[in-house]
Amino acid sequence: MSQSINIAVIGATSNVGEALVELLEEREFPVQDLHLLASSESAGQSLSFRGRQVRVRSLDTFDFAQVQLAFFAAGAEVTRTCRERVLAAGCSLIDLSAALSLDQAPCVLPERGAEGLPALTRPWCVSAPTPSAVACALVLATLKPVLQPQRLQVTAMLSISTLGRSGVQELARQTAELLNGRPLESKTMDRQIAFNLLAQVGAVDDQGHAQLEVRLAAELQQLLGLPALPVAATCALVPVFFGDSLAVGVQSDADIDVLAVQQLLEAEQGIELVEAGDYPTAVGDAVGQDQVYVGRVRRGVSDPRQLNLWIASDNVRKGAALNAVQIAELLIKHYL
Repeated sequence: MSQSINIAVIGATSNVGEALVELLEEREFPVQDLHLLASSESAGQSLSFRGRQVRVRSLDTFDFAQVQLAFFAAGAEVTRTCRERVLAAGCSLIDLSAALSLDQAPCVLPERGAEGLPALTRPWCVSAPTPSAVACALVLATLKPVLQPQRLQVTAMLSISTLGRSGVQELARQTAELLNGRPLESKTMDRQIAFNLLAQVGAVDDQGHAQLEVRLAAELQQLLGLPALPVAATCALVPVFFGDSLAVGVQSDADIDVLAVQQLLEAEQGIELVEAGDYPTAVGDAVGQDQVYVGRVRRGVSDPRQLNLWIASDNVRKGAALNAVQIAELLIKHYL
């Protein structure tokens, strides 16, 4: 990409925002001017980019006509509030907050290349899929030559960084209190997360589904091009700072050829297959890496048409920031 463009990162002081800035530099993204934006409380901080300190400014007064592309890595309400203002200024938008419906902002899996791009007109508005959807869809899209999913079961064990910097701070504080024998007080969560596992992330609807679970199912259907695929999704919070782990079960229309599955996973550039007898972990393998790690590849216990596997991925770097930058690279190539 030889054409340089002006970029804005909203939520620049968040975990994902900081990772976005790092990756824009690492991947030599064609940035002409970089604008870092956040709430008025975070304005005045600075981040390093290409050997200089870039000051974070307030989002409230920013003119989006100055930039061609904006990454939204702040909360969902920020995206909803700013969307019309951004598009009216002629600026395209990549949302990492899952704030917009998939009709408003279709999600993109960049590894699928131009085949996975929706029909867009400038200024375009797309969603970076949730980190769990990125990891799961990448694996299943890789297996498309040998596996036609009939049903999908995903149990996503999400690290506390799913809740942002405040979640990381809460887990650290709770852990320190318990290890030092002090009484535990939950400040930003409704119950203990340290040394615990929470079976629900956010409020649930009338059917008992959390919004994140509904979103995960819809994104997987869209990314895989299977809108009618039955998807059962469960999201839980685990006391891990960074890195998500997924247990995935796929029902196929034919007996699973485990060797063929392993060969496809080994050949995919963005996937690291862990050899049989071992398995990947978020902390030991995935954190800080750009690959999705896969292990425990096996048939169902009593059903040869079922494939079960384990996935570990860095939710902040790979699942959010890197995926968003790769989406931008793909869209610039085809639409700018």
